[in-house]
Amino acid sequence: MKRKLPVSIRNSPIPSFKQLNCIVISLTKKYIMNDIVIEVNQLRKIFSSGKRKSKSVEAVKGIDFNVTKGEIFGLLGPNGAGKTTTLRILCTLISPTGGNINILGYDLAKYQKEIRNNIGYVSQKGGLELRSTGRENLILQARLYGMSNIEAEDRAEYLIEKLELQSFADRKAKTFSGGQKRLFDLSAGIIHTPKILFLDEPTTGLDPQSRSHIWNEVTKLHDEGTTIILTTHYLEEADVLCSRVAIINLGKIVELDNPAVLKRKIISGDIITLNFENGISLQTASGLLSSESFVKEIKTVDTLLHVYVDEGDSALPLVMSVLHKNNLSIQTVSLSRPTLDDVFLKLTGRKLIDEKE
Repeated sequence: MKRKLPVSIRNSPIPSFKQLNCIVISLTKKYIMNDIVIEVNQLRKIFSSGKRKSKSVEAVKGIDFNVTKGEIFGLLGPNGAGKTTTLRILCTLISPTGGNINILGYDLAKYQKEIRNNIGYVSQKGGLELRSTGRENLILQARLYGMSNIEAEDRAEYLIEKLELQSFADRKAKTFSGGQKRLFDLSAGIIHTPKILFLDEPTTGLDPQSRSHIWNEVTKLHDEGTTIILTTHYLEEADVLCSRVAIINLGKIVELDNPAVLKRKIISGDIITLNFENGISLQTASGLLSSESFVKEIKTVDTLLHVYVDEGDSALPLVMSVLHKNNLSIQTVSLSRPTLDDVFLKLTGRKLIDEKE
């Protein structure tokens, strides 16, 4: 017995060659001409807990963003903001609760194997086998991607030379410093020459010298054409490395743009920061300064008063004059240009750098 097609399909007109050609052209424009390699629409993730999974936490709350070919895209936010959850979903390690994701033209819901073959992932904790040498770790990773033993050895040797790892490549990974481990984690993530590399807080816990070394290697990969998506709560890392930054807070993207544009768009001008001895002085100063024409905005954080002005050099004497006339003393005063932390403060009402590990 022949099975009939659903009415909706039977009654649908067969697309002409011209219509099919238009569809192909449309997809080409979207993923090739516009160089979109990652497209995320209304991504959500809910984690359930408890014996009957009666408790739930919405870690990611319907976020949207695109990543273009060859850029370094940053997800910036405090711990618990949803950065790592988003990254793990994009790497096919956990399933989303809702939304649509397309990576390199592949629907993540249907083509996870194809996506995995084209991406590299370096987790926060890394994945080195500590009882093996660095070289052995790279060879094993290459073999897992289907390379022959000779190909794996050649690729490992190439990366060891390229990243200048010769001096410790044949030591057991358990003897590595934090920076040395991260360099081998990075090498393992690119062993198969991925088109997209995901880095989850690649420099957390490293000393400034090791962090700078990792930054240099990430920049080199970017210069070679690798698309990189990284999560970080280091403001200077996002500022230095990323061509665009999505600021995430409590599972939502609150702003997305180039770091320099963000700082100009969210806070133009300079910031005068005043530190008071007590809350009464702070509140009094806030009320007085907020009525001054040269003050654009005021933010209060603990005993600090952030005064946003156009020209700090000319506004600072005026601020001090107002405080002096009203017998308000301050402990410290500083004048600075806006940073990404100031952007985060204005958008969320709290400072990112104050978040605890």
